[in-house]
Amino acid sequence: MALEGVRILDFTQMMLGPYGTQMLADLGADVIKVERLDGEWERGLKLQGGLVGGDSAAFLAMNRNKRSVAVDLSSRPVRDALLEIGAGCDVVVENFRPGVLDRKGLGYADFQRVRPDIVYCSGSGWGQDTPYAREGRPGQDLLIQAMSGLAANGGRSGDPPTPAGTAVVDAATALTLVNGILAALMARVRHGIGQRVEVDLYSTAIALQCQEISSLVNQDAEFSRSAAGVGQAWLDAPFGIYRTADGWMAVAMAPLEVVGPLFGVPEVASMDSWGARDDVKRRIEERTALRPTEEWLDTLLPAGVWCARVRGTKEAVDELRADGSDLIVRTRHAAAGDIELIGCPIRMSETPWRLRYAPPSIGEHTAEVLGEVLAPGDLARLRTDGVIA
Repeated sequence: MALEGVRILDFTQMMLGPYGTQMLADLGADVIKVERLDGEWERGLKLQGGLVGGDSAAFLAMNRNKRSVAVDLSSRPVRDALLEIGAGCDVVVENFRPGVLDRKGLGYADFQRVRPDIVYCSGSGWGQDTPYAREGRPGQDLLIQAMSGLAANGGRSGDPPTPAGTAVVDAATALTLVNGILAALMARVRHGIGQRVEVDLYSTAIALQCQEISSLVNQDAEFSRSAAGVGQAWLDAPFGIYRTADGWMAVAMAPLEVVGPLFGVPEVASMDSWGARDDVKRRIEERTALRPTEEWLDTLLPAGVWCARVRGTKEAVDELRADGSDLIVRTRHAAAGDIELIGCPIRMSETPWRLRYAPPSIGEHTAEVLGEVLAPGDLARLRTDGVIA
């Protein structure tokens, strides 16, 4: 596998860290997940009001191919054992609030002492030393969407700010974390150096808007949301979602002189696609509501118009199952039995990803991992002391 031989000590929780470290684990890295004695907080996060075999579906989605160690980080012997494990690791990843692991003796400088070329990656909401970080503000996906402008740019102008339908900032920052770690590992191969890597949700949320902010700052014009529902605040008509006789369809960028006649509103061809975008969209939508979605697709797609039916997530998943897609993978959960997860989206011809471990139970691998550096009697004593599980 591509990352076979790479060892990662993973102190992360929620999505920012675990989604990124799962991707590294999928590609072959040995990821040791360090949890609290009662497990990572997200294990208990209910989605749609429920859990899967006692674990959150969110936790299961982002923690396969890892080994779980459940410990009390305030214990000095536990800290020493983790540092000894870290001496044999290539990467340490954490997303506690800034300074938390430093105070526990598990910061960058601590691991650097036991392995000078360690790659130590920190993820956070607001960065390690920014005004909001120093204030101790909570850094969570929805809050970052709100503060960065992402939520304010979604929906119609008369609607409340509309956040994305999933945790897009968390996911994008997790992928940024992966890129940073891989770049640092390459720098170590090329230059023999370790280093600290930092990523944060707010920086990613700003970077996700690079096109829009480039327009904002260089064209001296602030964009606003469309009243009629043009799909993005900075784009012309006809971009957006349209009601049809039996559902909804999406239409992307397209010249009005092309789409006007196809929709039966040839007059929009001479209209200003930006200045009159609300009027254009309303005129088109009056027509789209008269015919079923598939009829519109049969008309628009052969004409080169980018369009698609709007469908629910279940329909998309059912299609993947029917197609035998490797994006749907099956594994076995200790309590829930057979479960399905979304596979790794990276495909590699020579070193493909594979499912090695199901999402672990709390501390499933504590004895296995700590047993590499501690004698059986020491393990038994720590368990008696209640600082490992």
